[in-house]
Amino acid sequence: MELVRYIHLNPLRAGIVKNIEQLDRYPWSGHGVLVGRGKNDWQERDYILRQFGEARAKAARAYRKFIEEGKDQGRRDELVGGGRGRSMGGWSQVLSLRGEKREVEHDGRILGGEDFVAQILKEADKRLTRQLQWAGKKKPINEIMKKLCKEGGIDEEELRSGGKRRKVSQVRAKICFQLSHGMGIPFAEIARHVGVCTSAVAKAVESFSADR
Repeated sequence: MELVRYIHLNPLRAGIVKNIEQLDRYPWSGHGVLVGRGKNDWQERDYILRQFGEARAKAARAYRKFIEEGKDQGRRDELVGGGRGRSMGGWSQVLSLRGEKREVEHDGRILGGEDFVAQILKEADKRLTRQLQWAGKKKPINEIMKKLCKEGGIDEEELRSGGKRRKVSQVRAKICFQLSHGMGIPFAEIARHVGVCTSAVAKAVESFSADR
């Protein structure tokens, strides 16, 4: 959430727009889409808004308020620079540790401190191993889908075509969870098999995890 806010405030910090109202209408940022002032078919909107609430309109208002609350923060060193700079909270810290000849865990893709970066990399290694194990192997995916559809008493074709009956949605959530957590299949690949978009797969996995 902090990183989204920081990026979307770039035009304001740079003086390209003068206030939040102008930012709402600025076409070269994803912010306008999130507040409902624009539309990009390729932009993932729901994933971000779900961080602020389930109802889209209410979430959009909460998101905009969050953006406005950060408009005077200025440059934040912990959100810019390379992976090591982010991990340590700025290059001054990096230079200090360099003088002590101490190495730290860092990765340019991860926002957080050394311990958090190490934890995420460890978890990512496990997930990557599972993904490589099953990469390109559609047969196990199809077998799991067939098995769970049969157990749930639903037609596999209805599920693949995006059926939204409650029973179908429940089985789809179970399939998404098992393919994601059990086999390490990426959400985008799961989406291609179960008849919904990637964000819907993420939501199904989250819902199934909460109900367990």
